[in-house]
Amino acid sequence: MQNDISRLRILGETLTQHGTSIVLALIILISGLLVATWIHNTLDRRMRRLRPESKAAPLMCNLIYIAVIAFTIMGTAVEMGAPPDNVVRLTAILVLIVIGIILFLRPMIPTLPFQVGNTVKAGDLLGKVEGISFLNTRLKTFDGKTFFVPNRQIINDIVINYHFTDTRRIKIDLSLRYDQDLLQAKQTLEMIMVQDPRVKRKPSPVVYVMNLGANGVEMGGRCWVSNKDYWIARCDLIEKTKLVFDNQGLQFAFPQLDLHIDTGELQLAGKGKSAERALRPESEDQFSGHSRDI
Repeated sequence: MQNDISRLRILGETLTQHGTSIVLALIILISGLLVATWIHNTLDRRMRRLRPESKAAPLMCNLIYIAVIAFTIMGTAVEMGAPPDNVVRLTAILVLIVIGIILFLRPMIPTLPFQVGNTVKAGDLLGKVEGISFLNTRLKTFDGKTFFVPNRQIINDIVINYHFTDTRRIKIDLSLRYDQDLLQAKQTLEMIMVQDPRVKRKPSPVVYVMNLGANGVEMGGRCWVSNKDYWIARCDLIEKTKLVFDNQGLQFAFPQLDLHIDTGELQLAGKGKSAERALRPESEDQFSGHSRDI
């Protein structure tokens, strides 16, 4: 009991002597952490907006964040009564060690093949990357759903990054009826692609005859557009193809089955049934009639 009372007395004396310093140290620590987080997030957003493809921007933001945290720890330690010289030396050593570890181990640490703002396909998910943390990636699909995908799953799966290249190829596949003008259809489809200002001149648009299918001639148009114009340009070109082909009287093929009936065989079949009816025994007809009467 006396030991507990003495401990409480010592604690009271400590709080009386150093209470103000402890409170100020906590204020400095909490404020420093909040300021460091705000600076990191602000710089990260601005750097991604100004230089979205830069790989050094996230590293610079992390280094600045570490520096602010280091100054916060130094201020907290000095306020608690630690010698300033020793605190500065120790903090400098720790910061240099952390920076060295980051620069040395960064090439060895698996990195994700995309950045915030990229449109990617990870597994069966297709959407836009909204955020990346140490454990997972926040992916928003085009139907408004938000998925939190573990980074380890992304690293072990095939990822398609649609922002990795500047251009992307558009495929326009169609099937033309066999009785239509093939050369006219090829020229029309090529004209539709060439006249669109979003289509690149090099490589130039081309039209191929892909296959002679069961229902028609299978054609394919190929052209290149900027990555940011892909989806809208693809939808517009498909719509223009349908409208222009209808305007020029070019008809698309569709699955169909032709049934040919030989009228001669039908006539022979009819005569055979008449002869069979004529040769039927009369008693059988009477029995059938009697059965019907019953």
